[in-house]
Amino acid sequence: MTVALLTDKYELTMLAAALRDGTAHRRTTFEVFARRLPEGRRYGVVAGTGRFVEALAEFTFAADELTALSEFLDSATLDFLSNYRFGGDVDGYAEGELYFPGSPVLSVHGTFAECVVLETLVLSILNHDTAIASAAARMTSAAQGRPMIEMGSRRTHELAAVAAARAAYLAGFTGSSNLAAQQRYGVPALGTAAHAYTLLHTTESGPDEQAAFRGQVAALGVDTTLLVDTYDITAGVANAIAAAGPQLGAVRIDSGDLGVLARQVRQQLDDLGATNTQIVVSGDLDEFAIAALRAEPVDSYGVGTSVVTGSGAPTAGMVYKLVEVDGMPVAKRSSRKESHGGRKQAVRLAKASGTIVEEVVHPYGQEPPETSGLTARRLTVPLVTGGVPVEGHHPATDLSTARARVAAGLHSLPWDGLKLSRGEPAIPTRVVPPRT
Repeated sequence: MTVALLTDKYELTMLAAALRDGTAHRRTTFEVFARRLPEGRRYGVVAGTGRFVEALAEFTFAADELTALSEFLDSATLDFLSNYRFGGDVDGYAEGELYFPGSPVLSVHGTFAECVVLETLVLSILNHDTAIASAAARMTSAAQGRPMIEMGSRRTHELAAVAAARAAYLAGFTGSSNLAAQQRYGVPALGTAAHAYTLLHTTESGPDEQAAFRGQVAALGVDTTLLVDTYDITAGVANAIAAAGPQLGAVRIDSGDLGVLARQVRQQLDDLGATNTQIVVSGDLDEFAIAALRAEPVDSYGVGTSVVTGSGAPTAGMVYKLVEVDGMPVAKRSSRKESHGGRKQAVRLAKASGTIVEEVVHPYGQEPPETSGLTARRLTVPLVTGGVPVEGHHPATDLSTARARVAAGLHSLPWDGLKLSRGEPAIPTRVVPPRT
């Protein structure tokens, strides 16, 4: 099965109707945006753009897919799909850019026929990856420079786990436990052992935790991380240093009151001469728990369920709306679901200090309003031209650039934009209407 069937039926029935009534080849612009941020969030992080551009090249209909679709599509529509290749343009925000309500995150330009069938592909990728990256950025910010390991593969769909690892890494995580993410996207793979390995070293006379630690050190080296909370943490730390010596890389705590235990373990490690042995904590962490541990002697964090599920916001709430037909603005008027018509682009305004103050969305091809004392940075960049991806948006090779973009974006927020408490978006979005 190709990615072409990762879609909704109504997109293809709309295509069939448009081909029949002669509107399929009108020139259109579809826009991706979020009407609002998830509850309590002050910014979002764009992610998935590179994956979408990659998937777009694979969006074709082979014989098996056409046979399946023949159950409800007419021959003219099937013929169109058999030759489908997206030949239009895509522009939008580069991966790692911050976004706010109303930001034109992605715009797809081409005929109605070639654009309408992409809705589900666009939204399924961007809504998932953006939700993960937005949550991960909040966690990275809360960690204040301490390393973060994404370890949530067992808490989500096996394919979503790969995309989640990429999105978390893009937003500042140090690496992931997921090997497929390393193979496909170059995300550093991290991990050592779980409780099962310690429990394996149980004999008739009882548990032998130190034997487990000796085995792990022999296999992975003294720089490894030993999991010390399988039985008793105090005994576990003593066994870890006895097995590895004071040069042990790290110990991990995965349960209990992490703040209290981290203080106890730090003191014990120091008393044993292991002053450079680091402390890793994990176990149901989210951005709030990470922030609460800032003052504790924790060196790094392992985060699972909360990051791969968007920490309470598993979707970014983005929509894909038709905003222009043959150069004419069109807009949905439904209550609470209004959209602004016309093809658009955006700039972000900042003070001389670099702190951003406003996002301005304005008609494509028109200059944004002049600003006094503020610098304007263009956000909308070409991603696909004439069906061909623009260099600089590969999902694997351009991750380092996206990571730097996230870090710069977080640094540019007003001081209260990084708060984890509920509040308004960090900056307002102003939509400039077309000149008449």
